[in-house]
Amino acid sequence: MENKIYFDNGSTSFPKAPGVAQAVASLLENGAFNINRGSYEGAYEVADKVLDTREKLAALFHAESSRQVVFTPGITYSLNYFIKGFLRSGDHVIVSSMEHNAVMRPLKQMEEQGVTYSAVYTDEEGNVLPGDVEREIKANTRAVIMLHASNVCGTIVPIQETGRICKKYGLYFAVDSAQTAGTIEVDMQQMNIDFLAFTGHKGLLGPQGIGGFLISDRLNENMVPYIAGGTGSQSDSLYMPGQLPDKYESGTMNLPGIIGLHAALSYIEKQGLSNIHRKKMELAGAFLEQVKQLPGVKIIGRKDLKERVAVVSLDFDGQDNAVLAFRLEQEYGIMTRVGLHCAPMAHKSLHTYPQGTVRFAFSADNKYEEIERCTAALRELLSI
Repeated sequence: MENKIYFDNGSTSFPKAPGVAQAVASLLENGAFNINRGSYEGAYEVADKVLDTREKLAALFHAESSRQVVFTPGITYSLNYFIKGFLRSGDHVIVSSMEHNAVMRPLKQMEEQGVTYSAVYTDEEGNVLPGDVEREIKANTRAVIMLHASNVCGTIVPIQETGRICKKYGLYFAVDSAQTAGTIEVDMQQMNIDFLAFTGHKGLLGPQGIGGFLISDRLNENMVPYIAGGTGSQSDSLYMPGQLPDKYESGTMNLPGIIGLHAALSYIEKQGLSNIHRKKMELAGAFLEQVKQLPGVKIIGRKDLKERVAVVSLDFDGQDNAVLAFRLEQEYGIMTRVGLHCAPMAHKSLHTYPQGTVRFAFSADNKYEEIERCTAALRELLSI
């Protein structure tokens, strides 16, 4: 991508971590054997690498055991597993108005089965107040589902305080970590999280098509498998195995994705979460300060670096955001994402519906010079 600038890391990371492509290619070329099926050395070697990936994820998210790590095709699948495998008719759920359609569309489907939900609305910066969550609790409230950080404006949700409220009232707590996993600390136990959904291709720097969830033992006792099929274990029974992770892992796993994720996690361990986050936030801070100098540009969400990730949305007065984003790419080689970002309710809360915003999401691989090129391009496009 010579002379191109990639600022769409909120959608998927690029470049991937060093070693990811090589790990995937090596598996496919040298032995993509199925685990839990093949009774031969090559399959056992792949199984060992899958187990090590679970252990890395359990350590990253502070789970009690690696058996609590379940692989899925992605975070959308993971959230569907929780919403459709746990909730029952008569249950009430609390969400925030910042949620992604990966939560809202399954919940909308579950309304037909008697599940109801309440949305806690944020202020114009995307802030969720824990007290507002507590006020929405009803006699039939069973769970709270919240993202850790907004994919629209980057505002961090107070997960730890919300987790305390869930524990106080005996509610189950599900967290969407799409914009935080691999960037900031996520501690399942300290944050009282029962269900942590993650994706491998964003902050975790792995390939697309791999994600998963981590599940607490108390939730596992009350959740049923949303998908059933072969697991390579207890094959004499027509019922799904009861043990983790087999209970939720039907069919052939995305082994190339898992092996690629293993390489990415090894890279993150070497770099350190704090270093990765610091680099991203330095870039986001430089970008925020420079765009503040551009008349007609509105920063959506927080204007500083407090309680946010390196996702910045802009709205341009008197401009068609879609046209501006198109020109950024066509004329300057700067790739962003424009629109509603699969989160229409968030844009309504932020008063950017229906046009949406132009989103700039930075990675630790971006450079300060790219920030300068981008703001110079915006200045030219706005004829300043």
